[in-house]
Amino acid sequence: MDRQILARLNEMRRKRQAAILVTDLDGGSDRLIVEGDVLDGALAEVAASAFRSGKSSAVEIEGQSLFLNVHLPPPRIVVIGAVHISQVLARMAALAGFDITIIDPRTAFATPERFEGIDLVADWPVDALKERPLDGYMALVAVTHDPKIDDEPIAQALRAGCFYVGALGSRKTHAGRMERLRREGLTEADLARIRAPIGLAIGAASPAEIAVAILAEIIASLRGRDVSLPKGGRS
Repeated sequence: MDRQILARLNEMRRKRQAAILVTDLDGGSDRLIVEGDVLDGALAEVAASAFRSGKSSAVEIEGQSLFLNVHLPPPRIVVIGAVHISQVLARMAALAGFDITIIDPRTAFATPERFEGIDLVADWPVDALKERPLDGYMALVAVTHDPKIDDEPIAQALRAGCFYVGALGSRKTHAGRMERLRREGLTEADLARIRAPIGLAIGAASPAEIAVAILAEIIASLRGRDVSLPKGGRS
């Protein structure tokens, strides 16, 4: 691999940006596509599909045999609230291949005993997220029911472009949340991205069922997100 391409690919990994290394199987030069690059023709659709699925594969495009090696940042779920739902969600998320972090300043809830082996941060989200900023390959799940804890990370997640932002609470609770976030400068387009009530509508009642509904909605958001690459010129 060309050293410049390797250096750029490593830079993308450090920045948690998605990239595809395109190898010409007929002996042509390698090429790196970064999510958001402007592409021409059929390659734009093939690359968008690869970014969505995360799967590397060989393809035929306009008479060229190419191999697309997809490099995605590890998807992470950031849960605000060390509650019963979070305990189940943490175990299921790990099985599904997600990294997971639980953040809660309430030390009575955020204990190692309740979250053994889980990345647990017993601090206010506004402080924790300064050290670990959110990005487009993260999902934000807010489940404390406390606006003093939930509101700020929700706003940060919307501004950071997290692929999923969900919040627990009734429609009345969510209406109040929306009004507070409007006062913080979030637009209607931003607010429309919040999934509330959180999780797929499967009639979930218990913490375990709610966790299933949340994880399913997160997976659907990750695999169905809009990664259509702009067309009209070469990257």
